[in-house]
Amino acid sequence: MARSLSRTTRTRLAVAGAVAAALAVGAPVAYASLDGEARPSSSAASAASTTASTAARGKPFTETRLFFGTERPDGGPAVTDKQFMAFIDKEVTPGFPDGLTIQDGRGQWRDSNGRIERERSYELILLYPTGEARKKDVLIEEIRGDYEKAFAQDSVARLDERTRADF
Repeated sequence: MARSLSRTTRTRLAVAGAVAAALAVGAPVAYASLDGEARPSSSAASAASTTASTAARGKPFTETRLFFGTERPDGGPAVTDKQFMAFIDKEVTPGFPDGLTIQDGRGQWRDSNGRIERERSYELILLYPTGEARKKDVLIEEIRGDYEKAFAQDSVARLDERTRADF
C-alpha cells in the first residue's frame, strides 16, 4: 500500500532537490576554476577564460601545514595557548620571519596505544619560495622534533603542497 508523504517531508524533498540542482549547475564552473581546464558548457568556458588569465599569477611557493596536538599521552596537563605561542616565538619565527598563520582546531587521531584521541590542536601554515624548500625542510623538521620533545607528543603531522603566491 502506498503511503502519502507529509507536507514537511515533501517540503524537505523539494528543498533538497533544489539544492542538488543548484549544485549540479554550478559544479562545472567550480571544477573548471580549480583545474584551469575548459569544460563544454558556456559557463565553464567563461570561468576557464577567467582562470587562464589568473593561473600564471604569482611565483612558485611551497605551503607546509603542521598539526600540533595539545593533549599529552602521559596524562600531563594540556599545552596552553601561552605555551604554544612561546614555542612559536622561540622555535618558528626565527626561521620564518616573513610570516605565518596559526589556526585553532579540533582533531582526532589514533595514538600509539591504539586509542582514538580527541583534542584541541593548532594548525601552523608556512608559505615559502619553492627554491628555499630544501633549506626550510631542515627547519621544519627541527620544529616538529622540538615540539614533540618539549610537550611529550607522539608526533606532529606535516602536509606539503606546491602552490603559487602573489603578495
